[in-house]
Amino acid sequence: MLFVCDGDHFPEGAFKFIKSLQGIEPVSLKGMFFTGIALQQLISPGYTAFAAPFVRLREEEKQSLIKSKARFVDQCESYGIRYNIEEYEDGWDKDQFIKETRFADLAVISEQLFCKEILDDQPNSFMEEALRIAECPVMIIPEAFSSVDRIVVAYDGKKESAFALKQFTHLFTQYDELPIELVYVKDDESNEVPDMHLLKEYTNAHFDAGNITKLHFHADGSFRKWLEGKRDTLLVAGSFSRSGASMLFKPSFVNPIIKKSSIPVFIAHNV
Repeated sequence: MLFVCDGDHFPEGAFKFIKSLQGIEPVSLKGMFFTGIALQQLISPGYTAFAAPFVRLREEEKQSLIKSKARFVDQCESYGIRYNIEEYEDGWDKDQFIKETRFADLAVISEQLFCKEILDDQPNSFMEEALRIAECPVMIIPEAFSSVDRIVVAYDGKKESAFALKQFTHLFTQYDELPIELVYVKDDESNEVPDMHLLKEYTNAHFDAGNITKLHFHADGSFRKWLEGKRDTLLVAGSFSRSGASMLFKPSFVNPIIKKSSIPVFIAHNV
């Protein structure tokens, strides 16, 4: 797994989630650390008068990385987690993130803290970019994470939602005894769910207690409200496969759920 941390924004909730997995089955964890500010973008080389403040800011960011890395090592060693570390001093690097996720089973990021120092409102553009370009599934964990006692899968009848369900099933066999609900959301009067028999076959083969629900409202806004109050729930969604330009015109239905920062969200899409 890839544990992503920028600056001194150490994602405690994400690490708590990882510890819960380690308690069931040993995990191998790689820490990807980068500075919270893309320092190379702050000052043009021509502005030599600002060299001293720039150097001081860069040094502060390096010290923040050192503290976060030390906390990571201490936590891993305390809980017997096998680990290694990758550190990037030049801020968020999407190309390197793509390469790291290409050779990872799962990336874990904070629902509130990811690149917070650059843009505080989540999901910010950096998080959206990470979710689009990741070549492995991404788990977004709130800082107040406690446990996972229930699974909800957002199903829309398309291949992306089925792909996300399969990726989740393959990665998290330890959750197969939890209650799982596949939710199809569409504002019409029919109770028909696309490929219901195939969905039931797959769910029954992998989970002990599965249920398929049709909700008669629009996914945006209403789905988030439906999820509210369902504590210790993990949402599985096949989202963020569209281009950045497309996302500008029609954000993912998952965006308001991430903004609420209340439940873990598992995101997967075909690369």
